[in-house]
Amino acid sequence: MTEIGVGGMMQTTRMEAFSDGVMAIIITIMVLELKVPHGEELAALWPLLPVLLSYVLSFVYVGIYWNNHHHMLHATEHVSGSVMWANLHLLFWLSLFPFVTGWIGENHFGAVPTALYAVAIPVAVYLPWLAQAAYVAVAAMWLIPDRRIERQLTD
Repeated sequence: MTEIGVGGMMQTTRMEAFSDGVMAIIITIMVLELKVPHGEELAALWPLLPVLLSYVLSFVYVGIYWNNHHHMLHATEHVSGSVMWANLHLLFWLSLFPFVTGWIGENHFGAVPTALYAVAIPVAVYLPWLAQAAYVAVAAMWLIPDRRIERQLTD
């Protein structure tokens, strides 16, 4: 498959490969932020639990974006320049995941870091635990790919 397709539009494979690489780097940076516990007993993990939980949640979110991105690009034949810029816009915001993930974990899911993590900003100011529950619920909803997309790809 050539890089440039009909009308000067790029094939999706190049954008998909670039996006996959960026998301892999995002996950790598997040995991490198996990610190090794001091001590060999399980209790040594307890102080690191908020950091570990924020990593798990962010990993799931990046995985959801990666999965949906993959399905979207496989349903598309060509991408225009504006689509490439939109993709870069998405990748920019995703690249902030390691920063906010670390901030949330280090501050035990505090209100301000939680507010910056996603759409639950108004809730996070007053009830950070409820905002975190919303993040988990949204991630759980998106774990299973949309069957309509799956059907479109197999038809």
